[in-house]
Amino acid sequence: MAEPRIRIAIDGPVATISVARPEKLNAFDIDMLKELSAACDTVEANAAVRVAILTGEGKAFSAGGDIRAWAGMEANEFGHAWVRFGHRVFERLATLRMPLIAAVNGHALGGGLELAAAADIRIAETQVKIGLPEAGLGMVPGWSGTQRLVKRFGAQAVRRMLLGGEVLTAAEAATLGIVDHVVETGTAVEAARAYAARIAARGPAATEISKLMISVANGEDNGAAVEALGSILVAKTGDLKEGVAAFTGKRPADFKGEW
Repeated sequence: MAEPRIRIAIDGPVATISVARPEKLNAFDIDMLKELSAACDTVEANAAVRVAILTGEGKAFSAGGDIRAWAGMEANEFGHAWVRFGHRVFERLATLRMPLIAAVNGHALGGGLELAAAADIRIAETQVKIGLPEAGLGMVPGWSGTQRLVKRFGAQAVRRMLLGGEVLTAAEAATLGIVDHVVETGTAVEAARAYAARIAARGPAATEISKLMISVANGEDNGAAVEALGSILVAKTGDLKEGVAAFTGKRPADFKGEW
């Protein structure tokens, strides 16, 4: 059986998700996207986990999508099996219930930047290069490079990278708000762990709900976030308990409006 290329390590309240294909600069293929989706499910199902770290093994964070994985696809297959599927997986990552920190330990280009953008906090090493080279290949970003990145970093920063082909240093990316903290080479994961400890020490319910509220304010995932917040609130009311008890007891419900 092949070694997993998306690895999970859990240390108390902190889960670390590592992209482990260093010989290909952590470029994604379809199987890796499936593994990443499964990793999100595993991490989210662990009630002890309050914060997650995302990083890459080797010298790259991620080179994005592996060209060999999609270059031979017909247009419909490319659009659905590759672009739309990858978009759904990255959306799953972005909407983890717990805060996600990207420890950007190497270059994050194209899909690699879209991967980092799914995180709530980005900590990049000083040598890192960041950009969206897709137009140079005659293609466009497909994993939310023109959507989430614009909402989170502003349209002009994305224009510079995508239309102008600018490749940014970590320091330049920090001035544009794409990167939150710049650290020395080899220290991104350590810095992410320290930041994760800060998050884990805060109220877990308040942190999770705050993440949802920020997403709503930023125009991201509004419907799902609002329904999640409403469902959490209702699940803690006496009315829900009474409704369930009445249903299972086959009797009329006696709602008290107890919040």
